Amino acid sequence: MDSLHLVHVKLLAADLLSLASRHTSPPSFARCGRTVTRAEIVGVVVSRDRREKFLRFLVDDGTGCVPCVLWLNHHYLNAASSSSRASDSDPTAEMALRMSEVVSLGTLLRVRGRIVLYRGAIQIAVRDVVLEKDPNVEVMHWLQCIRMAKECYDLRPPSA
Repeated sequence: MDSLHLVHVKLLAADLLSLASRHTSPPSFARCGRTVTRAEIVGVVVSRDRREKFLRFLVDDGTGCVPCVLWLNHHYLNAASSSSRASDSDPTAEMALRMSEVVSLGTLLRVRGRIVLYRGAIQIAVRDVVLEKDPNVEVMHWLQCIRMAKECYDLRPPSA
């Protein structure tokens, strides 16, 4: 198995949105023949749509806008199967709600998650969101993406 399969690959939005989709179950994605399933992006929130069970937002890094979805329905799923007291202390639901509060228009975020297809378009199913306070983080991310592409991501996978 390719070593990129299990890591959050640092990608620019343009690179993420241009990944080749493989027709597997579940869908997987390829970059230069290498399987990529998780990604990390850094950019500014330019759109935010909060619903009962999820938060959908767009992150713009200057090369494109990446759709992201943060699922908030952990609370609802646990409430149906246990008492409301137990669901109030669910760490997954609490963490998702805390992360959703960080996502506001104009904020600079680092987003990591699984790459998924929704209605034929690539998006990130968010695992974690970090508010970045240093504006230089975005430029550093760009430079890291370029360096990692040259030294690692764009190299052909070893033959089996």
